[in-house]
Amino acid sequence: MNTFKLSGFLLAAALLTFSCGQSSNTVETTEAQEEAQASGQTLQLDTNASTVNWRGYKPTGQHHGLIPVTKGEISVNGDAITAGEFSFDITSLEIHDLEEGSENHGKLWNHLQSEDFFDAVNHPDANFVITEVTPYTSEDNIENQEQFETENTPQSESDLAPAAPTHWISGNLSIRGTSKNIKFPAAVTSTNGMVSAKAGFNINRTDWGLAYGDEATAVDKAKDKFIYNTVSVNFDIKAN
Repeated sequence: MNTFKLSGFLLAAALLTFSCGQSSNTVETTEAQEEAQASGQTLQLDTNASTVNWRGYKPTGQHHGLIPVTKGEISVNGDAITAGEFSFDITSLEIHDLEEGSENHGKLWNHLQSEDFFDAVNHPDANFVITEVTPYTSEDNIENQEQFETENTPQSESDLAPAAPTHWISGNLSIRGTSKNIKFPAAVTSTNGMVSAKAGFNINRTDWGLAYGDEATAVDKAKDKFIYNTVSVNFDIKAN
């Protein structure tokens, strides 16, 4: 099993610097960036073996499920990932903590599809395009964001990250007509002609316009009348 090496053009890319002066080698969201240029061999995503899981939080509980990956590809030049693009079907989003067909399941599913969240009628698909891949080093860190403490405080970034990250992956995530660049640690490997990438990280849903129940607008959080802006994402992507 070989971990991926960084291609020459990616080595030349400069990392962004946090405005607070800390290392940029931590999970972050910025404005959309230029897409990476593909070179080398193109591998097709195995949609049957690839999963993208989500988990949302509110003080009184949690919901979780998956978003199907419909298509995708990764470009590889030797042992280096040079580019990649993946599409997701919002209209086929699954909820796993409620019984399918139940009243509560139907209410939540319809609410997530509505204008309050994904506005799936107008934006049925989400998309992720790789912009940069850099090596994860022993000096890198995963900074945990502060969260309002309740019985259902969102998982921390360090808990979600893979046990042994090999790379930082940056890419433009497009949801509801908005594109933002997200950067997260991933464990990337190659074995028997298959590329595998595993990662876990948090995003702020309001960055993409999913602002219903925005915790930032809660006048009195003690009343628990809000939904955490933090959504946890875990994925296991395979291509061959």
